[in-house]
Amino acid sequence: MINPHVHVPYHRIEDYLHFFKKNSINLEIYFSSNSLDTIKDSDIISLRKNLDYNPSLSIHAPFMDLSPGAVDSKVRDVTKERFSHVFEIAGILMPKTIVFHSGYEKWRYAKRVDIWLKGCLKTWPPFIEMADDIGTKIAIENIFEDDPTNLKLLMEELSSENFGICFDTGHFNLFSRVPLEEWLIQLKSYFVELHLHDNNRTFDDHLAIGEGTFDFDTLFSVIKDKNIVFTLEAHTPEDTLKSIQKLYKYT
Repeated sequence: MINPHVHVPYHRIEDYLHFFKKNSINLEIYFSSNSLDTIKDSDIISLRKNLDYNPSLSIHAPFMDLSPGAVDSKVRDVTKERFSHVFEIAGILMPKTIVFHSGYEKWRYAKRVDIWLKGCLKTWPPFIEMADDIGTKIAIENIFEDDPTNLKLLMEELSSENFGICFDTGHFNLFSRVPLEEWLIQLKSYFVELHLHDNNRTFDDHLAIGEGTFDFDTLFSVIKDKNIVFTLEAHTPEDTLKSIQKLYKYT
C-alpha cells in the first residue's frame, strides 16, 4: 500500500505536527524564499529531531519570481542562489525528491521554447550533480504548460536518472489544451513524483482527489506500477484524509 507524502509549508509544520504524528504522515516540506531568509542549519536539525516518527520526506523549493530558464543572467543567478540553499537543507533532511517549478510560460517566451531551454541548460547541470551526491532526485513540475513539449525537451537534453518530472494533476486540469493521454505518452517514463489534487478547471482549488473533474482513473491505470513519490496537495486536514482514502482505493 502506498504511503503518500503531504505538502506542508515549513512555517506551518508546528501547527499540524500532532496531526502528522497521529496519522504517521510523510511530508513534502515547502520552503518559501521568505523562510530561506531566516532559516539556519540549527533550525533544520531541530526540525529533523521533532519529526521523531521518522517520516519519509520530500522538499518543494521556492518558486515565486524565480526562473531557471531566465534570459537575464542576474535572474538566473538569484534563482541558483535560492536553489543552492535548498540543496544545503536537503543535505540535512535527505529527501527522496526535490520539486522545482519549470518556470516556462509560453507568452513570456513568445512560444520560443528554445530560449527557455537555453537558460535551463545553464542552470540545471550542477544541481543534477548535487542530487547525485546526496542521493535525491530533482522533479520538475508542470505549472502553466498547456502541452508537454517543453518538459519532454528538457528531459531529453538533461538525460539523468536523478532528473525527472513531478506531474501535477491540478495544473494539468486547469491549463492543458491536449488530452491527459498525450502527457502520459510523452512524459510517464520521466515521472518521479505526482502532485495529487483536483479542481473543476476554473481555479487551482487544491480539492481532495475525486472532488473535481481530473481523470484519476486513467492516470492510475497507466502509472500504478511505477516507483514514484505520491504527494497530496489538499489544503485542509479533512481533505488530506479524504485524499488518502481515495488513493488507497486506486493503489
